[in-house]
Amino acid sequence: MKIGIIGAGQIGGTLARRLRELGHDVAVSNSRSPETLSEFAAETGAQAVWARDAATDADLVVVSIPQKNVPDLAKGIVDKRKPGAPVIETNNYYPQQRDGYIAAIEDGLTESEWVAQQIGAPVYKVFNGIFWKKLLENGTPSGTPNRIALPIAGEDGPGRQLVHDIVDQLGFDPVDAGPITESWRIEPGKPVYAKHFDAENTRKAITEATRERTAEWRAKP
Repeated sequence: MKIGIIGAGQIGGTLARRLRELGHDVAVSNSRSPETLSEFAAETGAQAVWARDAATDADLVVVSIPQKNVPDLAKGIVDKRKPGAPVIETNNYYPQQRDGYIAAIEDGLTESEWVAQQIGAPVYKVFNGIFWKKLLENGTPSGTPNRIALPIAGEDGPGRQLVHDIVDQLGFDPVDAGPITESWRIEPGKPVYAKHFDAENTRKAITEATRERTAEWRAKP
């Protein structure tokens, strides 16, 4: 499968590495030129490209950049993907720690809905709550006891199935976290965030989430 990754940080870079190990054709980009990823490309076998080209003919696109930088992406950044190809966003809104004040999110829009508005495409939210080293090292075969589960928010359909399949290939149990309007259940500060539960406890934590954004995870106007 052809996968385009926009962002080569801890999660984006780890996904590029692991997906190449699984035999996928991976194009990866950062906010600079492809030359700045030449060593990473040589090491992993991923193709370093400009961000504007990462989604070209892709079966799956991943956007993994700081939330505050999403509006800086080129207009139509994911439009060159194959028809129906799903877009994953791994982002988190860290207003106090990094991103500053984003009014629409503070007013109640989910982080993923906001990203979808910025890039002009529907998204699936996944990989936002796993520590990158666990993503790199802790994948296990399907059926392994206490296998780490990853919640996935997004719409039903072929795109969701493909995202679930990728999560399973990477060594984690995919868990349905509802539509993107419910993706607040897996945002920072929620019971499932950064906990690395198994599937049963992941489902339980999703249902226990409350909508209120706690003090640590909202901006201080």
